[in-house]
Amino acid sequence: MNQTPRPALNDVRTEVAKAVVGQDHAVTSLLIGLLAEGHVLLEGVPGVAKTLLVRSLSEAMDLNNTRVQFTPDLMPGDVTGSLIYDASTSQFRFREGPVFTNLMLADEINRTPPKTQAALLEAMEEHQVSVDGTTYPLPEPFMVIATQNPIEYEGTYPLPEAQLDRFMLKVKLDLPARKQEIEILNRHATGFRPTDLIAAGLKAVANQQTIEAARAEIAQVKTSPEVLAYIVDLVQATRSSPSFQTGVSPRGSTALMKTAKAWAWLIGREFITPDDVQSLVLPCLRHRVSLRPEAEMDGVSVDQVLQGLIATVPVPR
Repeated sequence: MNQTPRPALNDVRTEVAKAVVGQDHAVTSLLIGLLAEGHVLLEGVPGVAKTLLVRSLSEAMDLNNTRVQFTPDLMPGDVTGSLIYDASTSQFRFREGPVFTNLMLADEINRTPPKTQAALLEAMEEHQVSVDGTTYPLPEPFMVIATQNPIEYEGTYPLPEAQLDRFMLKVKLDLPARKQEIEILNRHATGFRPTDLIAAGLKAVANQQTIEAARAEIAQVKTSPEVLAYIVDLVQATRSSPSFQTGVSPRGSTALMKTAKAWAWLIGREFITPDDVQSLVLPCLRHRVSLRPEAEMDGVSVDQVLQGLIATVPVPR
């Protein structure tokens, strides 16, 4: 295993590509989210390898992972864990839920009621779970990777703004291009099984210590006053945009800075540039704003408005 964090984490993308075709942007975004100590929301139609992506990432990084299918009858205790009665000791003991892992895939998170969605809030923000007055710390690293379907609206519960804001990135998964889909079919035709990643040749090229070392180096990435001011200008532009009902809060500007630092480090630089910031604006901010009704009627998308702001906010020299 490569002990130097940057080459090792770049090797993770190569390993994941052995199982997942054509989602390089999503893999990089998940790495950035993990390194920046955030959570990621994946949006895409069914069948674009969201689950396989998370399983492959955990295999390449030697991390534990769990998957929870969020349904209308899912209870908070089904996620966080609950107290059970132990007849042998005549006492209640805590049984950990699936949130006690490194990478938790919350599949179709918008199909479960708000009470269960809210059960994740403490875990995401504080990296701990409180049950009956007792606090239980979660393993480190810990990241929630949630998925939601953009086209199935019946029977869904939109995520509360407070929880959406807890996700550092929102990544859109596109359908594969023709060449990529041919490659997917070719792999399956020659015996690829998504349930057997070892047979696909995946191996661990990073681990928990790699992530800790990377985070320590990322903390040293320099941020000039000019670039910090540029981040603030971009965020404040969302608050004054006539197309948005709500703008981005300071949590969003902090996330934009942290992810830009992680990306700059990942590509081998020790300082962030305006280009780094611009490349993270869409995934970092698109879920923190909402369009005004008149903008929706005009057929404008959130991404289009954000791209317009990138084009108009002055870039530091």
